[in-house]
Amino acid sequence: MSIYERELREILAGNEEIIDKVIKSLREEERRKYKKILKKPFITVRAAGSLGIADIVALRGDLSFIVEIKVRKGSEILFSHEGGRMQKKAEEMKRKCSMANILPIFAFRRKGIRGDAWRVFTMEIDGIKGKGKEIYDALPKLEITKDGNFRMKWENGMKLADFIDMICD
Repeated sequence: MSIYERELREILAGNEEIIDKVIKSLREEERRKYKKILKKPFITVRAAGSLGIADIVALRGDLSFIVEIKVRKGSEILFSHEGGRMQKKAEEMKRKCSMANILPIFAFRRKGIRGDAWRVFTMEIDGIKGKGKEIYDALPKLEITKDGNFRMKWENGMKLADFIDMICD
């Protein structure tokens, strides 16, 4: 497990020590949003070995979702790289989440960025209901290139602080 997977897993789990470390360079409003997770944390489980389609499963009484984590120094991720493995994995995630009515989350962590380095996305999917549907509607979706490949542009994602604010209301 990478340090970034661990970081996000612990943020979603409401680990105050990790959250305090992450929010040091944030503005006061972003700090307040991150701290909301302390009152409504998730049970978070590393899923990479068992599910194969995501890195983290986040569970809470009112909301559950799976998270695929991507980390780059650059500002864009094209899923067709790595021989198409990322694209195939995302397509499988879409298929399985549609069947199970589970919200798929993609978290993009940029290296070397000050402030909130995380951005959150979802993908076009049918069947999401309840609180997950409200969140789905608010989240930016993965772009699809003219060749049909998924793409994430960091600057188009939702800040993790805003995501936490939304899921903890």
